[in-house]
This record gives sequence, C-alpha cells and structure tokens, in this order.
Amino acid sequence: MRESPDPDEDRPLSPIQFAAIAFACIIASAVGGALLRTRLPEAHVSGDSKDVIKLSIALVATMSALVLALLFASTRTSFERTSGLVSRMTADIAELDRVLKHYGPDAESIRAALRAEIQPMIDSIWRDEAVARGVKLDESKAPEEEVLFMLQDLQPANSKQRALHSRALQISTDLQQTQLALFAQPTDSISNTFLIVLIVWLMFIFGIFSMTAPPNPTLFVVIAMCILSASAAFYLILELGLPFGGLMQLSNEPLRNALK
Repeated sequence: MRESPDPDEDRPLSPIQFAAIAFACIIASAVGGALLRTRLPEAHVSGDSKDVIKLSIALVATMSALVLALLFASTRTSFERTSGLVSRMTADIAELDRVLKHYGPDAESIRAALRAEIQPMIDSIWRDEAVARGVKLDESKAPEEEVLFMLQDLQPANSKQRALHSRALQISTDLQQTQLALFAQPTDSISNTFLIVLIVWLMFIFGIFSMTAPPNPTLFVVIAMCILSASAAFYLILELGLPFGGLMQLSNEPLRNALK
C-alpha cells in the first residue's frame, strides 16, 4: 500500500526560518574570512590590493543594497494593493447590505444569507487561520455565490426596487471579482533563486570585511549587528509577501465587523 504524502514535506520555509538560515550562512562566511586573514600574507590585504578589494566590495555592496530596496518596494506595493482589495470588499459588503435594506422586506432573507456568508468568506481568504481553528474549507463554491443566486431570483415590483436590484447585482458581481483578484495573487512571488544569489553576495561582502581587518571584539560585534540587520531585511520582505499569514498579516476584523 502506498503511503500518503506528508503535507509538511513540500511546505516552504517560513520567513523567520529563511532569515535564520541567511544569518547563519553570512555569519559563517564572516568567521571564514577572519580565519583566512591569519593565513594570508600581509601584502595580499594591504597597499594596492586593499584598494582593489575596497572598490570590488563597494560595487557588490551597492548592487546588494539596490536589490534589497527593489525587493522591499515591490513587496510593499503588493501588500498595499492587497490591503486595498480587502478594504474594497468590506465596503462592497456594507453597501450591498444597505441597498438590500432599502429594497424592503423581500430582501431580508438575502441580508441574512449575506451575514451568514461573511465568516466562510473570511475563512476562504485567511486559510492558515481557518486551518489552525480546524475549519474544513468547502472548495465546491465561492462563499458569495449563494447571495448572488438569491439576488438573481429576486423579482422587483416597482421602479425603485428595479434600480436597487440592478445596483445590488452590480455590487455582488464586483464583490466576486475582488475575491477572485485576491485568489489570483501568488502567495510567494519572490524567486528563491533570487534570494539565494543575494545571500551569496552578502556572504562575499562580510567575508571580505572580516578578511581585510585584524580581528577584534569590536569588529565582530559590529559585523554581527550588520548581519542581523541584513537578515531582518529578508524577514520583512518575506513577511510582506504573505498578507494573509504570518506576524504582519492583514487584519480581518474590518471585514468581520462590516455589518455589525
């Protein structure tokens, strides 16, 4: 009998795990550079050789800083776009409920269905939180489809109800499109190869830093703090790439309280 696959085997590294690995690799390169310093002739790390090394490190450090800044700007823009979609979804739900309220008693059942579908809608977006609570997600239909079907079956009796019915259908369609836009966004748009190359660059930079200066406690403390800062940058970038999971995830409270 073939064993079922372990769901944890293909799970990607969390941002804190990736940052810890980056920190360990860069620290190891710095220690290696300090050990290499004791074996190199002084002429290799002084004079013209030292000037060439400084220029080379400046070039690689500039490229690394530029790449880190671009990565942060990209993930920050994506995070803010996702936050805007969630805010738009919250506004659409509140407006839809208001339109149905003005429609009259015939729409009360749809308003009740709309309130009942908010939690399943939240669970379908914040999946990690839902799974942690033991919620079984229903992939057979989108949470707002039932409300849309009920709206389509609604029969307006006068011109006012026809106008409100048309507006409610439009809002419900916009709500579906917004949710589809959230699902269409990749959960991790940053290439691991790209991040690995950036780590290699930082390993080279800090390894050379340790190699070109005599080792002392102050040097090691400063280098360790710089490496910690670089690792924290990786953590922030990867966290911003997970708007519905992790420590910096978007809050679902506004959506949960949209109709309260």
